[in-house]
Amino acid sequence: MNGMLETQIPSQMWSEKINQANKAALLTWVKETGIQLVQVNGQRKYGGPPPGWAGYAPPSGSEVFIGKIPQDIYEDKLIPLFQNVGKLYEFRLMMTFSGLNRGFAYAKYMNRRNAQEAIALLNNFEIQSGSPILVCRSTEKCELCIDGLAPSLKECHLLPMLQELTSGLQSISLHASPFRKKRQLAEVKYISHQAAAIAKKNLVEGSLCLCGDQIEVAWLTPIIKQELHNVSVPGNLKALPSSWSHRSVLPQVSSRPIDCQMLPTRASVLDYLKLQCELHQLGSPVIFTKCVQRNPEDWLQFWYQVVIPKYPSPFSGFIWIKPDPSGLEDHEKVKYFVALQLLKVLAGYPVM
Repeated sequence: MNGMLETQIPSQMWSEKINQANKAALLTWVKETGIQLVQVNGQRKYGGPPPGWAGYAPPSGSEVFIGKIPQDIYEDKLIPLFQNVGKLYEFRLMMTFSGLNRGFAYAKYMNRRNAQEAIALLNNFEIQSGSPILVCRSTEKCELCIDGLAPSLKECHLLPMLQELTSGLQSISLHASPFRKKRQLAEVKYISHQAAAIAKKNLVEGSLCLCGDQIEVAWLTPIIKQELHNVSVPGNLKALPSSWSHRSVLPQVSSRPIDCQMLPTRASVLDYLKLQCELHQLGSPVIFTKCVQRNPEDWLQFWYQVVIPKYPSPFSGFIWIKPDPSGLEDHEKVKYFVALQLLKVLAGYPVM
């Protein structure tokens, strides 16, 4: 789908019962400004490059991540806000099929200085009363990891499958999985952050059955790379407390629903995560959560992001949870699910 917003988003894709006033305001703004918004692969994009652009794309470090956006806020509020800091090369808002945003976006400036100013000026800015947004550096990662592949799978078999399912694939390599016994983990590199992000979305939101196996897809972080190194060096792998089974340590990004009644107690998990962050001298973790949708079976999908002050980049993703009658708030369930994942990741992080 390419072209102007007003001609490329049919009314049937936008639930007429949801957020009518703000959608009308967005369409009016598009007509008045003549701005072009292109919707493709679950995101709506301005620029990349913008009209009249000549020269090279901005350098790495020129993009910021914007989180905790109210779902009924659109580009008519967001783009002018971020343009006040500096000229935008590109702005991408993640969208749902109902016409709400998914709670996060990316703004790329012409240079690193404007990106740093946007973080300083707009992090915790109240986009509407009681709704401060999160603005931080975008890591512009280009690598994914695919965990849970069969031990017999070869790179020559995996490569054409991924080329069929995704675009912009640059290289792959297979390793013994640090997280799943008798399984393999693939490092997959793409030509750009955008290509990797679209590939991740397609792999996670599509069928997770690859080569007959149930797989898990996540960003390839420095800590996961360290885990791969630990597996290759005998006796170097650090383990979680033996009272926590491996199957309770859940994937960073999952499209499968999680029944939180199966998890350990919240207090012990969150306290242990804080303790581990202090042990590694990373600072106290801060976990942000936002419910983005409910399916017909009443499962809830949450977006989450975890900021650890001295860790190079935030952790983020989506999970499904099933509300239970215990009375525990859904956001708290998400937090201890995420804490479990981070404890698995920190197990391979060097102690300072």
